[in-house]
Amino acid sequence: MDLRRVKNLQALANAYSQDPGLVGEKQLAVLRAHVENILHTYTDASGRKADEEEFEVTNCDESDFEIDEDNETVEPDQDILQEMGDENVRLTSEMMDQADEKREEAFDAIDKGNLQRAIELFTGAIKLNPQSSVTYVNRASTFVKLKRPNAAIRDCKKASELNQKSAQPYKWQGKAHMLLGHWEEAAEDFTMACKLDHDEESHALLQVVQLKVQRIMEYRHKCEQKQELKEIQERLEKVRLALEEQDRMQREENPWDEMARAGRKHLRSFLTLLDPRVMMAFLDVVWNPENIYKYRKNNVIIKFTHKH
Repeated sequence: MDLRRVKNLQALANAYSQDPGLVGEKQLAVLRAHVENILHTYTDASGRKADEEEFEVTNCDESDFEIDEDNETVEPDQDILQEMGDENVRLTSEMMDQADEKREEAFDAIDKGNLQRAIELFTGAIKLNPQSSVTYVNRASTFVKLKRPNAAIRDCKKASELNQKSAQPYKWQGKAHMLLGHWEEAAEDFTMACKLDHDEESHALLQVVQLKVQRIMEYRHKCEQKQELKEIQERLEKVRLALEEQDRMQREENPWDEMARAGRKHLRSFLTLLDPRVMMAFLDVVWNPENIYKYRKNNVIIKFTHKH
């Protein structure tokens, strides 16, 4: 269905709905023709209904919209909030060294595939040195590998607070949002990561999510068009019903108008007949038709006889 064509009638339909007197007879005729044409079922060359072809989606809930089959998304993790370091702690060089040692142990655990042990070691390092943005990013990357995107996002936000010029928190936050299927948020994160420090991986991921965002925008636009079309159709349907009611009333009124005109005509004749002069002349002519010539100058009688 041509949405632009339908929208062109919206103003006229609204005007008629609000005040039928604002729309002239010619405009009503045009409106009636267009309404009947538009509300008629459109079919394409194959015989399939065009409105079904163009608006197959009956539920515009984005949670039911499958963007791609090759992307793995997970349910949001509802784990207990991970431990964060105390920023008010008095940091010493010894604590920083111990934190670095735990970070190295965490990397070894990752190499061995023991991701949960790596999380524990990164947490220990963060508690020793809560001002290390890099350590939060390291733990966030491990949370991503464990498919715990919400925990990763929390660490990335903390890392960004500690170092606003670092691209890494945005890069891993974008990956976490990808796991959640939050494509628009992921696009924002990768855009910021590329802005701060352009690297090939972030750029490639940005292109991937931008394509998905484009599909989402097209889907939303399609749903908006469908909803707008539905609203316009409802308005036009009301106008169509009003026009049908107007036609029905007009058809019902026409016979009564004719009867009323005929009644008035016969009433005038009857009242004329009640005139004594007309009555006497009528009886005189009935008894002797030739007497009609006596009344040829009487206008009332001449008009009466001509009508009958």
